[in-house]
Amino acid sequence: MGTASGDGIELMSERLRLRLPTEHDAEFVQDMYSRVEVTQFIGAHDWVETTAEEALNRIQRYRERLGRGTGVWLIETVDTASPVGFILMKPIPFSAHVKGQPEEDIEIGWHLHPEAWGSGYAAEAAELLVAHARRAGHPRLVAVTNSENIASQKVATRLGMSHQGLSERYYGTTCELFILDLRS
Repeated sequence: MGTASGDGIELMSERLRLRLPTEHDAEFVQDMYSRVEVTQFIGAHDWVETTAEEALNRIQRYRERLGRGTGVWLIETVDTASPVGFILMKPIPFSAHVKGQPEEDIEIGWHLHPEAWGSGYAAEAAELLVAHARRAGHPRLVAVTNSENIASQKVATRLGMSHQGLSERYYGTTCELFILDLRS
């Protein structure tokens, strides 16, 4: 279920609240994105967030991702309001060699703090976003993972996404591609 929350949409399940991140989340962002085990599969380059300024910049970029049914949400537990990670739904950039696409694809993805791994939070938050994507009228969602990121692949499969194998369609790199048709 979604409700207005400031300038964004707040989504809730029994255990989780998805909300826009604020500057008050900077310490969590700094901690989470400073962990190699979190960042090792994000993007095609090595990076680690290390400063408070970088954490605040990331929060600002996440807040700017708002669009028609899209955004980046902080995942927090309902019972303690403790942050556990982030979930995103945003236009995904095609690789440079991919030309003439009829429409943009919308990516769903998740980054969780290691202390939240194995809790089912990624799939539960993703299920909220799938329902939100349907309400927003998106025809399909894609998820891309590093071939070694088995945990994220399991989340995509749990969502009912169809594994398409290796693809070079997005981000200028090779990744495992999963697709969920929302029209059915």
